[in-house]
Amino acid sequence: MSHVLILRAPGTNADQETAYAFQLAGATSVEILHINSILETPTILDRANILCIPGGFSFGDDIAAGKIFALKIKNHLTDLLRQFYNDDKLILGICNGFQVLLKSGLLLEEDSEGSIATLTWNLSVRYIDRWVHLRTEKSNSVFLRGIESMYLPIAHAEGRFVLRDNVTQPLQQLALRYDSEENPNGSILDVAGVCDVSGRIFGLMPHPERHVDYTQHPNWTRKSPNNARKHHGDGLAIFQNAVSYFQ
Repeated sequence: MSHVLILRAPGTNADQETAYAFQLAGATSVEILHINSILETPTILDRANILCIPGGFSFGDDIAAGKIFALKIKNHLTDLLRQFYNDDKLILGICNGFQVLLKSGLLLEEDSEGSIATLTWNLSVRYIDRWVHLRTEKSNSVFLRGIESMYLPIAHAEGRFVLRDNVTQPLQQLALRYDSEENPNGSILDVAGVCDVSGRIFGLMPHPERHVDYTQHPNWTRKSPNNARKHHGDGLAIFQNAVSYFQ
């Protein structure tokens, strides 16, 4: 039984798409809640075993992308979400959600000097909206099981993954990379997604929820309709993996 809680904030705009992706993947239930609901009634988390922070521009991306959302989690929900994780549950962050997971310290634990990695401005210093080819790395990520490559859209201005000087530990947790010939933002080692050491927390910049149906592929009209209908979009497998973890 997979019960999904999608955590949104002012400025989140991919919550409905993400909910649909989990529903299509066979989730038992999917609920979208504002972060204030969790702050007011923390026990709401007890009814979910998958937590997802979707894409968008939480709190207008003031200060930095995902920073305010991350601070709310760090200051008020860290212990609660650590317990959620310790109960063998899953946490997924997509685009802005990836930024939140990194900046809250949930995905990669901070050391005595603070964050060891972050997502910052693209090298172009511009917002990028395009499709990219991706390849998975050998990892224990629950979300990427059985996936070797994907073609997904990206839409971000602050998606460049960087490490603090002399830090190498996260390099062992790289799970998803851009095709090296089309790294869109200048991320170190073409990083597009990172998982925690257990594989149960995963953050990625591309949007799998925007390619769960074959008609969402930019070239779908050029494919044979009969053949295309036999396949879902590349992104659906990520949600199916999360749902099947509890079956």
